[in-house]
Amino acid sequence: MLGFLSRIIDYFIGKVLPGNTLYYAGCVSRLAEPAIEESYKEALRSAGIKFISVPEFNCCGSPVLRAGYKKDFDELKKKNLDIFERYGITRVITNCPGCYNMFRKHYPGLKAEHVTQALNKKINLVRAVHKGKITYHDPCHLGRHAGIYNEPRHILGRLGFEVEELEKNRENALCCGAGGGLKSNYPDIADKAAKQVLSKVKTGLVTTCPLCYMHFKENKLKNMKVFELGQLLAGAVGNERFK
Repeated sequence: MLGFLSRIIDYFIGKVLPGNTLYYAGCVSRLAEPAIEESYKEALRSAGIKFISVPEFNCCGSPVLRAGYKKDFDELKKKNLDIFERYGITRVITNCPGCYNMFRKHYPGLKAEHVTQALNKKINLVRAVHKGKITYHDPCHLGRHAGIYNEPRHILGRLGFEVEELEKNRENALCCGAGGGLKSNYPDIADKAAKQVLSKVKTGLVTTCPLCYMHFKENKLKNMKVFELGQLLAGAVGNERFK
């Protein structure tokens, strides 16, 4: 009930006050894996990180721009900028690495933050609710494109995991195969790329990209566990004064 009232209050405050932070899930989480969106919202609220949600939703424009449709991207960008201005949004927190890079590189004046950066600032509120080993996969857009390597590992450590590294990790990490239009145009090659990564995993696998997560899940061995980081945060963030 308190969470519902908080969302209502944030919505109306967002209409009248400037300098708001928007939580933006991205198309994959919003449309295909909505439970991931909700898990990150709950983690942010529990950590005391203030954000608003808005009823309007548009793609950030990454797939359109990468496919070469500059005019269509400009139209999407304008729609998003109009929404940001309408709700006084100057900062965006997103769990999608692709969206994160689009906002920080193509939306001047907007401060973009990946959700692992935001939660890592509240790392003292992350509790160890898990145990055992887990393998972390660096998504291309979060790793090589944005240089965010430590924050996800810090969070996993605080959650109680012993993080195991893939043979190729950080800036040398292998692509999952789903991005860049590969999965859409050459699905067999995309699947081979995912299976190449999965063949090196001796524990469960966790990634911080919803697209990587979905692709790995489709290609995993029957008994292998694959997670998106948000799925591991339930009940692990915050304390009673934030509930």
